[in-house]
Amino acid sequence: TGASRGMGLAMAQQLLKSGNTLICIARSANPDLALEAKAAGVTLEQWQQDLSQGEQAAHQLQAWLNAQGPQAFASATLINNAGAIPRIAPLSASDAADLANALRVGLEAPLALTSVFLRATGRWVQQGWSGPRKVLNISSGLGRRAMASQAAYCTAKAGMDQFSQCVALEEAQQPHGARIVSLAPGVIDTD
Repeated sequence: TGASRGMGLAMAQQLLKSGNTLICIARSANPDLALEAKAAGVTLEQWQQDLSQGEQAAHQLQAWLNAQGPQAFASATLINNAGAIPRIAPLSASDAADLANALRVGLEAPLALTSVFLRATGRWVQQGWSGPRKVLNISSGLGRRAMASQAAYCTAKAGMDQFSQCVALEEAQQPHGARIVSLAPGVIDTD
């Protein structure tokens, strides 16, 4: 998610390797990424989706994964990277719509996408597929350390860290369970 610019775009560009298939979900498509994928011979789909409507994105991902079947890929990885930083202000001066958007993009959408990813690829495992399944959640140091005037963003990232730990415990109990990691990469200067 969030692959049209910034760190999401950089990760997508690094994944443009022969044999990979990328599904990039962002509010807008990146034409340069499409050109790079074509030149590299990589299958790329860019789904234009506002992740504040995470349920829609999850339904689309579920349908796509279900259509692929267990023999389509040697492995499957979901990277939840998108986030929304509302206007930096004390909570008392924050707009309710901005707060809700930050939580929908930064926490609700990753939860929904992870749920359908694990369900669909779990069915693949039940059909004999043994490829590794992974979920990488891009968190932030602000999910681990509070900062004034950043309540919504800090809360979304802390929630992402916590749900990652919960799901990792669930998957560890499953045969061929997915590996779930939440990573705080440090300060990333994006536009």
